[in-house]
Amino acid sequence: MKAADVRTAADARAIVEERGLSHVKVGVFDIDGVMRGKYMGREKFFSALEKGFGFCDVVLGWDSNDQLYDNVAFTGWKTAYPDAAVRILPNTARDIPFEGDMLLFLGEFTGGAEAICPRAALRRVLGRAASLGYAVEAAAEFEFFVFDETPNSVREKGYRNLKNITPGYFGYSMIRSSVHADFYRDLIELSQRMNFPIEGLHTETGPGVLEAALDHSEALIAADRASLFKTFAKVLAQRRGWMATFMAKWSRDWPGQSGHLHMSLRDKSGAGIFHDASKPAHMSDRMRWFVGGQQALMPELLSMIACTVNSYTRLIPGFWAPTEATWGVENRTCALRVIPGGPSSQRVEYRIAAADINPYIALAAAIGSGLWGIENKIEPDAPVTGSAYDVKQPPERGLPRTLGEAAARLRASRAARALFGDAFVEHYAATRDWEEREFRKAVTDWELARYFEII
Repeated sequence: MKAADVRTAADARAIVEERGLSHVKVGVFDIDGVMRGKYMGREKFFSALEKGFGFCDVVLGWDSNDQLYDNVAFTGWKTAYPDAAVRILPNTARDIPFEGDMLLFLGEFTGGAEAICPRAALRRVLGRAASLGYAVEAAAEFEFFVFDETPNSVREKGYRNLKNITPGYFGYSMIRSSVHADFYRDLIELSQRMNFPIEGLHTETGPGVLEAALDHSEALIAADRASLFKTFAKVLAQRRGWMATFMAKWSRDWPGQSGHLHMSLRDKSGAGIFHDASKPAHMSDRMRWFVGGQQALMPELLSMIACTVNSYTRLIPGFWAPTEATWGVENRTCALRVIPGGPSSQRVEYRIAAADINPYIALAAAIGSGLWGIENKIEPDAPVTGSAYDVKQPPERGLPRTLGEAAARLRASRAARALFGDAFVEHYAATRDWEEREFRKAVTDWELARYFEII
């Protein structure tokens, strides 16, 4: 049996027995999209397939640096960090090519933790789509810089004067991709074997920066794929003595790293509902309302997309990132890019997202706001033609400029609470408040250079 053929708990048990494995790997994704997991013994795994298992709920109560939140209701010292229930998802089985016959399975929080679980939040949004008669297809594309560094060397250097794997700009370079063809091949093969297949892979403009576009699929699968791609692209790089970063912006000298999301809706027959050849840009009414909802709610949901303090350093004019809730047809200066095509290819690209997204949460926001637009028949503004940076937008299209401001907008959003639930909104907004407070403790190089002597 192949990992890709596993569908049920019985299948999962059978493939583990067939391979004679003593352990498998099990992982969950936390609020920041970081994969947390462990090796699980065979008998424990068989039991977990039927009954679930407990995972310390601290993984929903700490940040990406393992520091404990002091402002969340779900967990903390007050509850003594008990186990949260997790269910194994048999149909997420994957081979780990560099670990022999080892298998990886994803899990999802259930019980009380389900209300704040990122994957469950997206699943609820997709359930809302299904109740309206729609299935959602999605895909992610990521830009990421690769360095000739190790986790030890970047720390020894204080994250300064880092060596990229290649110098210069070299966008879409056949030279760069041919010189490092072994890495490209290994990444493509890893993506195929682990079922997050790459549709396109090329250099972007900048030293050592690549862009990978993943194949489209049903939206929950797309989020699994995107999350696993980010994790295992880093693993592959580190296994050869390199490092990959998915920060929104790692250097003031280079554009930020995008994490654009593509999405479309289909009806129960499988037909695309975004295409109408009789309408401008072939946008059906439902596609127009979908875009209208995304545009209207983007300022309220931005913290679910721009989820780190660093995210906001990317959202400045002239660096290939949008700065306001704008949309246009084939316009890459806008936050939302409508891509005309046939019935099966017409889609919207959610360009506000950077590579640092938690794919589950970002897709929940992008899809949920679009569905809200359809339900309420929200009309978007007129599409932007030319550079969106040159078009003055009304105040309501302005985006929060800091993570703290964005978290406050989320907490006050009635639409967010209706789409994702009060528990999720409160917990997630609190984690972003915490992230902002952690940043405020920092003294940056910019501050030292600007103030140390002269003030």
